[in-house]
Amino acid sequence: MTTVETDKLSRSAERVQRALDSAGITLRVRELSESARTAKDAALAIGCEVGQIAKSLIFQGADSGTAVLIVASGSNRVDVRKAGAEIGETLAKANADFVQDTTGFAIGGVPPVGHFNTIPTYVDVDLMQYEVIWAAAGTPRAVFSLSPQQLVELTDAKVIAIY
Repeated sequence: MTTVETDKLSRSAERVQRALDSAGITLRVRELSESARTAKDAALAIGCEVGQIAKSLIFQGADSGTAVLIVASGSNRVDVRKAGAEIGETLAKANADFVQDTTGFAIGGVPPVGHFNTIPTYVDVDLMQYEVIWAAAGTPRAVFSLSPQQLVELTDAKVIAIY
């Protein structure tokens, strides 16, 4: 993994680092020299399996209109019908403006923490097989590593099957 070693993170990555620090977890946000916008790009830049990438996807409840965060393994595609049944609400794809307004982050760098609002969170059961996973940290170049159990605890998530 090639990281950019600077004393100062970008503003969005810094907000994620503050959220991690506030949770009392010693995790470090790193900014990559390559883009990690997609799970495949992130895995190549980090040097891990695509499945170890924890991609944060925002959906919108079709009836409630509220945000739902699903943190999926990079090798999986969310089946919105199955995930919605697990969650108990029909899910709709959220548009970029909704994601930005709800989380404060743009698509491609949405982290599992540090959002403007508290968002119900669900973690893909497939992530639980790894010792270490990698999540976006506010920009397409910022990431941090943690264990799947830390992710569940940090986000107060429920582990579900998403496909």
